[in-house]
Amino acid sequence: MNTGMLLFVVLGFVAVVLLLEGSYVLWNDNKSPEVKRIEQRLRAISAGGHDPGDIKLVKERVMSSTPGLHSVLVQLPQLHQLDRLLLQAGSRNTVSHVLVTCAMAAIAGLITAALLRWHWFFMLLLALGLAIAPLLHLLVKRERRMHLMEAQLPDALDLIARALRAGHSFLSALGMVGEEGPEPIAGEFKTVFDEISFGISTENALNDLAKRVPASDLRYFVMAVLIQRETGGNLAELLDNLARLIRERFKLLAKVQVLAAEGKLSAWILTLLPFVVAAAVQTMNPKYLSALYTDPMGIKMVIGALIMIVIGIIAMWRIIEIRV
Repeated sequence: MNTGMLLFVVLGFVAVVLLLEGSYVLWNDNKSPEVKRIEQRLRAISAGGHDPGDIKLVKERVMSSTPGLHSVLVQLPQLHQLDRLLLQAGSRNTVSHVLVTCAMAAIAGLITAALLRWHWFFMLLLALGLAIAPLLHLLVKRERRMHLMEAQLPDALDLIARALRAGHSFLSALGMVGEEGPEPIAGEFKTVFDEISFGISTENALNDLAKRVPASDLRYFVMAVLIQRETGGNLAELLDNLARLIRERFKLLAKVQVLAAEGKLSAWILTLLPFVVAAAVQTMNPKYLSALYTDPMGIKMVIGALIMIVIGIIAMWRIIEIRV
């Protein structure tokens, strides 16, 4: 092997090593678990929505990794609700990522319907359904996360009450829940602890918690603490009573859900059955339903059927949705 080839091999090896090292440093600075954990904490703190006169801990939440796109999205007021939905669902995605996912799902639906030679009305219906599917997924994740935090709240209140009886301050008790409690409620209380520690008033920090977690039981906790700070009283005993009330409510809710399970199953079947049958018939024999979208009277019948289906869905879910 001559000197030139040896030098080429050595330089190639050094280049590969430097490339791997640079890739690792770049990943460690942007995608490592520690960076993601800190970013999630900072995003949670900044999303509380403090008053203008209060202390701002960090910058606004980023709606896109591209600065130009972020400056456009931040001007749209409705997208802030989507950003809040992402936070409440515990998702690490940005608003731009969700919007791109919805657009790609809609395009995939249009292409699929075009390949199957569906009518334009069913093409649009499929595209619309696939476009809102990611949003529905976020809503389901938010509901599951909210229910999980409501189930974890009584134990967190008991921990705060025991800490108060042991002589700890309310702020220290919040920090104990953030350190020792289970996720996701530990992260929310840790955020409140950090906000108060960095100078946010207790009232604003607790109100931000109620905004981030739209659960009725947690709002009762926030109201109880704020009223106690103004009027005085035994906060530990108050939190014990609130924890016991929440547990009793969960017991009653479980009984109600068991009794309403059959009604919910019937509602799901009656809701999905017309659309599933229509899609199956359209796929197997497209000409069979052609009169419903080629004849003017058929189009009116479809519109009337959809309106009645929506009314029936609302009526069924209002009947079986029992709040305790």
